[in-house]
Amino acid sequence: MSMNIDRGLFLLDFSDYHAMLGVPIDADTQTIRKRYLKIARRLHPDSCASESEDDRRRASEFLSKLVNPAWEKLSQEKEKEEYDLLLKLKGQQAARQGNLDLGALGKELSTASNPDHFYRSSIKNLAEKQFDHLDQTLDVIGQISELNIAYLMRKEGAGGAKANSTTAKPIYTGSNLPDSSQSGTPPTPMPTAPPRRETVSDQYYRRAEGYMAKNNLAQAVLELRDALRLEPHNSRCHALLGEVYRRQNQQTMAKIHFNKALEFDPNNELALQGRQRLETQSNAGKATGAATKAGTQKQNPKPGKASNTGKSNGNSGGGLFGLFGGKKK
Repeated sequence: MSMNIDRGLFLLDFSDYHAMLGVPIDADTQTIRKRYLKIARRLHPDSCASESEDDRRRASEFLSKLVNPAWEKLSQEKEKEEYDLLLKLKGQQAARQGNLDLGALGKELSTASNPDHFYRSSIKNLAEKQFDHLDQTLDVIGQISELNIAYLMRKEGAGGAKANSTTAKPIYTGSNLPDSSQSGTPPTPMPTAPPRRETVSDQYYRRAEGYMAKNNLAQAVLELRDALRLEPHNSRCHALLGEVYRRQNQQTMAKIHFNKALEFDPNNELALQGRQRLETQSNAGKATGAATKAGTQKQNPKPGKASNTGKSNGNSGGGLFGLFGGKKK
C-alpha cells in the first residue's frame, strides 16, 4: 500500500508527524502520548480481528510506518526540538510562497476570525474519525496537514503584521509639517521582549503546583519526575520537588533536590528557603531528642548507682555477702 501523501506540509518534502497522530502542532508530550496509545490500541491485531484482511493489513502498515515513527520522533526531547525548529522554518517557507493549495478547511482557517479555536476544533473533529475507516485514513491525515500549514502561515502572517506595525514610519501630509495627529517628532517605540513560550516542563511544573494546592503530594511528585526526565538540569523543578518531599517529611530526598536546584541555580529562592527550613527542623529535632533522653535518664537512674545506695544504707541483700544469701551468722 502506498503511503504517499501530497497535501499540506507533505508538499514541502516534510513528514508531518502531528498530522499522522492527529494532534495540534503545539501539543505537549502528555497529549501526544495519550493520543498515540489510543491509536495503537485501535490498530492492534486483537482490535482488528473482526475486520477484513485488507483492513488488518492496512492497520499493521499504518502502525509500523506512520504511527510508531511519529511517536518516536515526538516523544524524544532532542528529536522534538529539532523537529519543531524545522516545522517553524517550513511555516516561514509556506508563508513566503503563499500559493499552496490549503484545501477547504485550510482556506477557512486562513480567514477565520478566531483561528486558534477553528484550528483546534477542526483537528479534534478530524482526529475522532481518523482511523475509523482505514481506507480513508490517508485522506484525513492530508486534511489535518493542510490545517497545520494554514495555521503556521496564519501565525507567520500575524507576527509579520505586528512587527511592521511597530516599525512603521510616521505619515506626513504634502507640506513639511506633520499632520494634526502628530506633535513634533514621533516617539521611538520601545522594543518589547517576545513572551516566553511555555515549555513542556513548565506545564508539568504548573500541574504540580495545582496538585500541591490540593495537598495531592504524591501526584505532584509524579509530575515533577516527568519534568526532570525531560530537563534533568531544571532548577525550578528540582526546588519544587524538594519542597514536596519536605512536606512529606522525607528530609533526605528533599535535601538532595534542594542541593541539585542550587547546583544549577545558586540563587534559587525556593531551594534556599527549603534548605534553611530543613536545617531548622533538624536542629529542633536534635534539641527535642536530647531533652527527651535527659528526662529518661533522670527518671531511670543507672543500676550501678542504685546498688551503691543500697550498700551505703546497710542493706543485707547488697554487696558481696548478698551473693551467699545474707550475713554470715
